[in-house]
Order: sequence, then C-alpha cells, then structure tokens
Amino acid sequence: MREIKKNVLILVAVSSALLSNGQSEAILLKESFDDANLDLRGWYDGSDIRIAGDAAKGDGSLEYEWVEGNPKVHASTTKRHLFEPVSELYIRVYYKISEGWQWTGRNYHPHIAYFLTTENPEYHGPAASHLTLYVEAVNGKLRLAATDIQNKNMPHGLTQGELKGGYNGKLYDSKDVLFEENKWHCIEAFFKLNSLDIKNDKPNNDGIVRGWFDGKLVIDYDNVVLRSTDFPNMKINQFLIGPYFSPGLIDNNQKLWIDELIVGTKRTGCLNKLKSSE
Repeated sequence: MREIKKNVLILVAVSSALLSNGQSEAILLKESFDDANLDLRGWYDGSDIRIAGDAAKGDGSLEYEWVEGNPKVHASTTKRHLFEPVSELYIRVYYKISEGWQWTGRNYHPHIAYFLTTENPEYHGPAASHLTLYVEAVNGKLRLAATDIQNKNMPHGLTQGELKGGYNGKLYDSKDVLFEENKWHCIEAFFKLNSLDIKNDKPNNDGIVRGWFDGKLVIDYDNVVLRSTDFPNMKINQFLIGPYFSPGLIDNNQKLWIDELIVGTKRTGCLNKLKSSE
C-alpha cells in the first residue's frame, strides 16, 4: 500500500511540474490498457484486471463482464488514479458494449466512470461525496452527471438537487440514443467548476458541462453550478473506473470494454484511425 501511494505521488508530481512550466496541453492521465500492470502506472484500489485482445487501438482494452443469474460485475474491479488537482479538465475515452447488451429501461444505471475532488480522500466512494462527476451511458444515450449527496448538512446545502430516495443529481443527457452494440465509440467530456462570489457568499452560474460522441457535440451547458462557497478550494483530482448495475436491474450475459483514456487540460479529440479499420 505504501509503494502504491509513492508511485501515485511521483506521477502527480510530474503532472504538477508540467502544469507549472506553462504547458497548457499537459496530460494529467494517459492509459491504453495494453497490459494488466496498471498499478505500476499509478492505478490503485481493486486487484482484478482483465485485458481483452479487442482494442480500439494497441494491444488490449479493459474488460468488464456481467453473467446471467449473477448481478455482480466480473473480470475487472474498480480502479482509481490520482492526478494534479485542476478546476477544469477534458477526458477522452473509448467505450464498447457487447452484442445483445441489456439496458435497464430506467433513468439510472449503469454507472461507468467518475471524477472525484480534493474534498474527499483517495479511497472515498463515488455514491455519496462532496462532488462526483459521471461519464456514462444510460439507455443508449451519453450521460454526464453530477451528485453531491454528502453536502446535505453543509452550511449551504446541496447544489445538485434535493435528495430523492437518498440520492440526488443533475443529469446532462444527449438528445438521441447513440450507442451501438459491438462498436467502439469515442466519448469526450469537459467539466469546469463554477467560480465563486466569496464577497456575497454565493456561487456563480458559470460552470461548464460538455460532451462529444464520436467527435460530435451532443451535450452543451455553460451555466452550471457544481460547488458552493462551502468549497472555495475544491479541485478535481481523481479518476475512478467502476462499472456498476444495481442488483435486480439486469440479468444478462454482456461485456463492456474501455480503452485509450486521456485526461488533460486540453481537448485531445478522437483517434484518427481505430485498430479495426487498420
């Protein structure tokens, strides 16, 4: 555990040096999932990794599996990576769902990937935090979302809506169903934390949430509030991969693959050519 934290701190220090040198295109996190040695590259938390030969690019991709009759996720476990804290960032990642994929038909789940902030520790769960940002697919649409359940008893309360059944969230969905089975899709998102009017003790409505699907802008909001003045020093500093269906929502044999991840301070864009077209 001590060695994992040491590796993470080294990688964060490198990212910090890049940013301090004025490199606006600094990459905070880059992972191609070509092998299972993720912990050697600063990843931590779960221990199970399955690398599939099917890849958007390179030699492999990260595989998650669900088995009929067993609601738990198989193959790979939750993985996390810390990076230099920032107030805004881009992500580019490829998702692929297997043929015969089953959606829930409900307006929640599956969750796939998340960002957490400096206001929570390195092993904090994403479900109830001071801010969790989501990059996922729900019923075939691209979804970006935010929750802040842990802020219920903070002086300024919740920013992502009132609790319903113990949960809250602001949802930003694509208008159309976009995901096709057995096809790699390029997912991009941009999150910018809103600024704060400290003098008047209120948040400014200038946060940004944007999403692109295979290079096309499908989600675009520029008047978002993601934090209150309870968190003047909040920054985004952790990426978490943890695909999850709540028990009882699906009962199907299906797989999800994740590949070619980049998190940075500048938009990277989609790959020019995928492995399947080479």
